Amino acid sequence: MGIILDDKLKIEYQNLYDSCVINSSRAGIVGGLVNKIISNKARYEAAADRLKIPWQFVGVIHNMEASQNFNCHLHNGDPLSARTTHVPKGRPTEGNPPFAWEESAIDALTLRKVEIWQDWSIPGLLYQIEGYNGWGYKLNHPLVLSPYLWSFSNHYIKGKYVADGKWSDTTVSNQCGAAVLLKNLGVKDLV
Repeated sequence: MGIILDDKLKIEYQNLYDSCVINSSRAGIVGGLVNKIISNKARYEAAADRLKIPWQFVGVIHNMEASQNFNCHLHNGDPLSARTTHVPKGRPTEGNPPFAWEESAIDALTLRKVEIWQDWSIPGLLYQIEGYNGWGYKLNHPLVLSPYLWSFSNHYIKGKYVADGKWSDTTVSNQCGAAVLLKNLGVKDLV
């Protein structure tokens, strides 16, 4: 079961984004990550422009899935020296390893069909990012906002999936959330 981006969810995303504040103890980490994303803007634009999507989306997904390592698949952070072994397994299906980062990134993004998505407003962007990670928080733990989006902000305290399908009420994410990165990239409206 998926989640639909209806008016209620759009308002929720926009309100959360507007009220998002970085935890002051994490501001230095966030600044460093944002600077690294910006320094690789041309590379993110190369992939994004082919699909007519915002480069910021590619940059924050790269941070979330591969810690901005260009030797890893955008799908899930597996090494580019082979097809992916974690979900989604066996990607890219075309070509032979080692894969170029751009080639794998295009495969990851088209697998998610982001090239047909039309709403790149802040709510639309956050919807796509949360969907990239999965809807487990909204469906199974609705009182915990996804750390994939909100970690290092006032919107997240604790609780996370520590492995695919394995939940912990007490674990705290040590990864900066994508919405926090976007907010600090100065993204206003990407439509």
